[in-house]
Formats: sequence, structure tokens, C-alpha cells
Amino acid sequence: MSSRSTFGTVKRIGAILIAIAIVLAAGIVVGQAPAIFGVDQDPEASIEFEDQQGDGTNVTIDEVTLSDGGFVVITDGSTDPIVVSEYLGSGTHENVTVELEEDDEPELFGQLTATVHQDTTGDETYAYDETDGEEDRPYLADGFPVSDTATVTTTDDDALTDSFVVESLEIPAEATTNETIDIVAEVRNPTEFDTQQSVDFRVDGTVLEQQALELAGGETREVIFSINTTGSPPGEQTFGVYTDGDGAIETITLEFHTDPGIDVVDASDENVTTNVAIPTEGFVAVEDNESVLGTSDELDPGEHANVTIELEESVDEDEELNATLYEGDPEEPDDAEAIEHDNETVEVTFTIADVTMGSDDESDGDEADDPEADEENDENS
Repeated sequence: MSSRSTFGTVKRIGAILIAIAIVLAAGIVVGQAPAIFGVDQDPEASIEFEDQQGDGTNVTIDEVTLSDGGFVVITDGSTDPIVVSEYLGSGTHENVTVELEEDDEPELFGQLTATVHQDTTGDETYAYDETDGEEDRPYLADGFPVSDTATVTTTDDDALTDSFVVESLEIPAEATTNETIDIVAEVRNPTEFDTQQSVDFRVDGTVLEQQALELAGGETREVIFSINTTGSPPGEQTFGVYTDGDGAIETITLEFHTDPGIDVVDASDENVTTNVAIPTEGFVAVEDNESVLGTSDELDPGEHANVTIELEESVDEDEELNATLYEGDPEEPDDAEAIEHDNETVEVTFTIADVTMGSDDESDGDEADDPEADEENDENS
């Protein structure tokens, strides 16, 4: 073979390799285009659902924005939807009417929740329920479904003819997360007949308590719900009292009843035991300077004693460790956020040796301060 033909073959192979490299590079750039140009691939949505009056057959969504299209699902606090909107394309939609079928009984009254769902099947047909939640899941923001709540009262006098009326609702403006408060509603029977109906107490649309109330014709009576706030997350919440066709809501601000904190009460190279006060759903994580060594089970808001964290690997008893409070899912610690108080992370630094020594000193001190133990020692001597 001549040197000229060999050189030509080499040039052709080189050209082919360069072409392959260009194609691969182009593919990489295209695949990374959203990240390179700052485009967020996660679907996003928002919704505004204001209080309104209606005849029970439809509601109006003031504004809904969907990045990838989808549906608005209306519920009344239960898991089953009352009605689902028609498919909505991507973009912003104003004054969207969501209505029942013609043969359905009017039931769009009281406190309702409107949640924005995706169209993951791409067929513009709502499939969340029939697929047991595998398809057409809600849009999420900060890990929670994108939704809004509104109270719908009736414009139809006939609709209230047989329903008790909530004349007024009194709740405290503020409370802490470890007390019992009274929710007082004044309920009237507008009919001329003795009637028994149920009165519901709801928090953010979810029924928490129900009372059966019997009223004579034209009678008005106070209904009192005594609610223990222990375990409730701090922040603003919507409390409501509802009858069959009427309701009233008020907002309350719950303050966490103590400072968030964490105390290591026992430790070994296998597990760590803590007492914690956590203001939101979250967990305790034990960490070294490089990684998470173990997490607790998920904790509800409140105070918890003897929370155990199993360590995934043994650690030296003199190694400095951190026990930290996190908001989020212990199964996904990388996505959790450290809880802060007064602009500082709620955490404590410790070593197994120091915790063990402290426990031993406390035990010795208890024995020394025990009068019965001293008396028994005197008798034995």
C-alpha cells in the first residue's frame, strides 16, 4: 500500500472521529440545555381560589397557572374529589368555572379545596383516582400539593331552608401548641320543625370533630368544640364550623409553646438517644464532619423523650458529633432543611465519651443524695 493512500485513509478516519465527537458534544449540550440556560424542568403551578357565593353546582377559580397543563380538582376535606375541571393547557387561566354534571345534586358548599394536578399521561383525561395516584399527581411546591381553600356560601334561599345556619363563630386570635381552646359557634334552625343535624369542625378543610345537634323550630344554640392543639404545627390555620348548607371560618395563629431544642441523654457507638422539642414535622440526624451517620423516625410537632438514632457505622468515643433537628423526611435527609431558632441551627455538639461520663456522674450524684441509701449504708456498717 502506498504512503499516499495510507495517509488518505488516516484523514478519512480522523474526519469520521471528529464528526462523531461533534455529534456527541451536541447531544450533551442539548441534554444539558435546561441547566445551561437556567430553565427549570420541574413542573410548576399556582392557584387563587377566593371565598364566594354560589348555587352549589359550580365554583370559580380566580386564577390558575400550570407549566405543563393539567386539571383543577375540588374536594371538601375527604380524599374523593367532588368535581374535576376540564383539561387546562399550559399557561395562566382566569375565572375558570368548575361545574358538576347536570344530574348531580348541588354540593359545592362550605369550605372547599382546589388542588392543581398534572396531566402525566398526556391524554388530557384525569386519571389520578383510577390509577391509585400513580398518574396525574398534584403539582408540588416545597414538597406540598399546590392548592388553595375557599368558603362557598349559597345564593339560593331554598337551599338553606332545611339547613341549620351558622350565625357566628368565635375563636381566639392566638394560641400555643400545647393548650385546649374553645371554638364557639352560634347555630340556628331556620325551619318551623324540630330537626337534628350534624355540625362539623374543620381545620384547613379537614373534618376533625362532629357533633349531632337537635334544635326546635327557630331555636338558636351555642355549639362548643374544645380543641387540644398539642401536636399541631405552628403558624396560621383556618378553623371552620359547618352545617349541611352553611358555614363560617376564622383564622388563628398558633405559636410553638417552647423553644426548639435537642438534648443528648445517652450515647454509644451503636445509637444515640435524645430528648427534643421540634416545631414541625421532621427528624433528628446525627452527623460527623463529612456525612449523616443516622436519623430518627419521623417526628410530629411537639416534645419527644428518648428519641433513638441508630448509627450506620461505629464511631470513636472521642469523635465530635452533631445532633441536629431537620424539617423533612428522614428517608431523604439530603432534601431536608435544618431547623433554625433565632437565626441559628438547632443542634448540639457532643462526644460519646462526654455523654457516657455525664451519665455516670449523674448516677453517682443521685446515689450520694439518696437519704435512704445513706441510712442503709450506716446500718450495714
